[in-house]
Amino acid sequence: PPPRRRAADMPATKATVMMNGLPGAMGLEIAAATLRRGHGLATAALTGPGCPAECEVTEAGQTVKVSLVGSETPGGQQKAVEDMQAKYGKNLVIVDFTHPSAVNPNADIYSATKCPFVMGTTGGDRDKLMKVTSDSETYAVVAPNMCKQIVAFQATMEKMASDFPNAFGGYKMEVTESHQSTKADTSGTAKAMVASFNELGVTPQFKVDEIEKLRKEEDQVAFGVPKDALSGHAWHTYTLTSGDGSVQFQFKHNVCGRRTYAEGVVDAVEFLVDKIVSGSKKRVFNMIDVLSEGKMQ
Repeated sequence: PPPRRRAADMPATKATVMMNGLPGAMGLEIAAATLRRGHGLATAALTGPGCPAECEVTEAGQTVKVSLVGSETPGGQQKAVEDMQAKYGKNLVIVDFTHPSAVNPNADIYSATKCPFVMGTTGGDRDKLMKVTSDSETYAVVAPNMCKQIVAFQATMEKMASDFPNAFGGYKMEVTESHQSTKADTSGTAKAMVASFNELGVTPQFKVDEIEKLRKEEDQVAFGVPKDALSGHAWHTYTLTSGDGSVQFQFKHNVCGRRTYAEGVVDAVEFLVDKIVSGSKKRVFNMIDVLSEGKMQ
């Protein structure tokens, strides 16, 4: 088991996380990280259709029973959020790792209740998500990736595109991403990276629907994913080739398991609580904001 955290390592302000997306694998991983890092776990959470009525999370010597409220009753879901706000007060933070189809309905609930949230679910109408969050002045961290090193890589590529536009002019690009078969949509990280590479001048401009999405196990194994990581991984390869084929660049980031993402989510929760306590006028953030303030452990 991981070593016990010293008192000095404990968060300055304890949050309570409403882990929407339980009993999914990512939800369970984040819930465990939440308890491990000294925060609380709310006793209710939102989930999708056909899920069980409750689940248990055990970590760091604690067991928390969580009631799950399905999307079959949207009014019931908003009431669950309101009940958790009444129970836990201003330190309640929602974490959303649900399903692309739930992104906008859930964001509408969070904005209507002005409950701070971390949106890690990809997909949905992102412009609508950002607008409803901003218009309601709800505190939020919205990001397609929560891994510190990948966030740093994304920020580096954004800066490179800004400083050296058209550096890859005339280069054609191929993008392949592989995730566990249960991931419904194309990688949000890959989509974000495509935007930077397009600004770097890849020719022709790369469309997100050209991303090769691997979800079949035989294709994933052929891509190099270890068999013991098929149920939880995120492998990305971006290949840029010069027009005459004489020069090739390849960028890769391959993650097995979910723990690095879960720790990043808790970093985002702690960052958001700090912003709320300090009364930040800016209310909607991304993981580059979290990383830039040195808040990722």
